[in-house]
Amino acid sequence: MSYKSGVQTGCHYCGTRADIFDCLCEAEMESIDTQRIEVHFKAGELIFKQGTPHLHFLCLTSGMVKLYIEGFDDKNLIIGIVKPVEYILGPGIYVDNKHHYSAMAIEDSTACLIEAGIFKSLIRTNPDFAEAFIKKVSMLSILNFEQVISLTQKQMPGRIADVLIYLRQKIYSINPFQTTLSRQDLADMSGMSKESAIRILKDFKDEGIIKVEGNHFEILNEEQLQNISQTG
Repeated sequence: MSYKSGVQTGCHYCGTRADIFDCLCEAEMESIDTQRIEVHFKAGELIFKQGTPHLHFLCLTSGMVKLYIEGFDDKNLIIGIVKPVEYILGPGIYVDNKHHYSAMAIEDSTACLIEAGIFKSLIRTNPDFAEAFIKKVSMLSILNFEQVISLTQKQMPGRIADVLIYLRQKIYSINPFQTTLSRQDLADMSGMSKESAIRILKDFKDEGIIKVEGNHFEILNEEQLQNISQTG
């Protein structure tokens, strides 16, 4: 992990800032610009850990990050993948000032860290900024609801189908795509063992639904994959 002063590239001219910052006036943007810290993380590096103090609003400007809940017996549940230019701000900032999940870079990443106090001040004083934040939280809640349904009501093939559709539509937006997620990550996204995830991927490959070569994925029959997702 390495740090850079926030004054090297101003927020006003940043081409990779999150849309939520478009709601800020010149003075508000300046208050962020003068106090932010730019941090570089290597792939596999922990960004923050579940249970630690929630001190910063984090805006990812490059790379990719996984968010996961640390469960029992070293079992993790990945609840989301963050890509540029999205931001990370957990619910604990308004509850107990703790992180309720962990974040790890899954490829070399860069993020701007802004003190939580500055973010809270903007929420109180700028209605447009607050509304944009509430909209983002609402969208994440909907995704979490969908994940709960997938994990609790679908069989393992349906859960793997959901993961592949999520990666195809929400994360990479192309087909074929190459991922930096490991097979263990795919298992942690679908709430199953690594061995089960590998077996189901092989079944999908043998049935001509997908093509898999290492971390290179291609969905060959998207309609069939959608059917598996819907029927569980």
